[in-house]
Amino acid sequence: MESETSKATLPMISSRKESRLQTALILIRKDWQLYSLLVLPIIYLIIFKYGPMLGNIIAFRRFVPGGSIFGETWVGLRYFKMFIEDPTFWRVFSNTLMLGGLALLFTFPMPIIFALLLNEVKSKRFKKFVQTASYLPHFLSIVIVAGMILQLTAVNGSINGLVAFFTGDNIPFMQRAEWFRTIYISSEIWQGMGWGAILYLAALTTIDDSLYEAARIDGANRWKQTIHVTIPGILPTIVTLLILNMGNFLAVGFEKILLLYNPLIYETSDVISTYLYRVGLESSNFSYATAIGLFESVIGLTLVFTVNAISRKLTERSLW
Repeated sequence: MESETSKATLPMISSRKESRLQTALILIRKDWQLYSLLVLPIIYLIIFKYGPMLGNIIAFRRFVPGGSIFGETWVGLRYFKMFIEDPTFWRVFSNTLMLGGLALLFTFPMPIIFALLLNEVKSKRFKKFVQTASYLPHFLSIVIVAGMILQLTAVNGSINGLVAFFTGDNIPFMQRAEWFRTIYISSEIWQGMGWGAILYLAALTTIDDSLYEAARIDGANRWKQTIHVTIPGILPTIVTLLILNMGNFLAVGFEKILLLYNPLIYETSDVISTYLYRVGLESSNFSYATAIGLFESVIGLTLVFTVNAISRKLTERSLW
């Protein structure tokens, strides 16, 4: 009986698949102009995102410059054992965790706070001016931003001018390892706060005004309205961006750090991405660098799945 039942369900499943396929084809034919816009992005993803993933094979093979792009001989987990036993790797790994944690602690909530503050501004002109001024740093080149930071924190820079005025001494900020994290996180907040607030400002416009009216009738002040109406209204956006940011937790800004750091502050500024640059490109140890990069990617993927599962359990909101 069970075999007869399973045989009877097979045609039903196949018919459902055929009907779904026919429906999809009808939709594509109907709106083919819109679907054609996906061609170039898909080609871009295949060539520059999924294609390079084939190169991860050299994490398990010995790569020789000038030889096969997929390596010469199998070495198994040799390169993984090398970085696990390398104390330098664990130093840069801890630096990456520290900078990633500080970025998540400070740079992630700042756009939310900024959007909530802008939402309370009544003057439209002042609000537009603040929005425009806060967006501008995002469009500056990383090279320009790094140059500005180096100029401001130089011994004869503007910041040291103020420090010398009050204390009489200059501080070589970019020569002292303890100052790097403060400088880096501050620049990240300045550069990304306004741009990051765009999504939250858009989410705020979707909140029904009747909810605020009901809250005012119940005697809620502006603070309580923000806590009980505004924040729950943008909570899905917050959760989604938090999960996406966790995927880049270990991918701390490579370009900015590379332009800012120097051997004097490697103790706190050297992260996995800059270490990979030195080991992979400068030392031509591509297999070793690929093994570290693959390790970093696996941790990032694990964090995304973990945070998504926790969010689904606690807030009933998740990406999937």
